[in-house]
Formats: sequence, C-alpha cells, structure tokens
Amino acid sequence: MVWKIILIYLLLINIIAFITYGVDKKKAVSNKWRIQEKTLIGLSVLGGGIGSLLGMMVWHHKTRKPVFMILVPLFMVVWVILIAFLLRERLFC
Repeated sequence: MVWKIILIYLLLINIIAFITYGVDKKKAVSNKWRIQEKTLIGLSVLGGGIGSLLGMMVWHHKTRKPVFMILVPLFMVVWVILIAFLLRERLFC
C-alpha cells in the first residue's frame, strides 16, 4: 500500500515538473511573468527530476544554465538511489 502511494506521488510530481517547465518556456517566449528558478529546481528536489530533465530537453528550456544541468540530474540520481535502497531494504528484510 505504501509503495503504491510513493509511486503515485513520484508519477504526479514528475508530470507536474514536466508541465511546469513547458509553461515557463511558453512564458519566456511571450515575455510574461516567469516561474522562479528555485521553484523549478525545487520540483527536482521533491522527486520530479525525471520530469524536470524531460521538460528541459523537450522544451529546450534552461539547458544553457549550468545550475540546472548539474542539479536536476543530481537530484534525479539521488531519488533513484533512495528508491533502490528502500526497495532493497524491503526485499531483504
């Protein structure tokens, strides 16, 4: 039951991250009010690294900013390691 909730959460946060990067790109092109960079990075911190990275690549957004090219993949790897560790503990205990 807990794993289903975790998987649903991760799916939703990644969908939200992907859409948010697309919305911010559209606003950037239109010279409108933008989503704060700390919000975009925060989505990766909260588990949306895959969606953030996909959003960066699909929308060609924030790909020239070193902080995004370093932190987004870093947090994605951290979450993958965390989930792998939790799965390992669950399977071997």
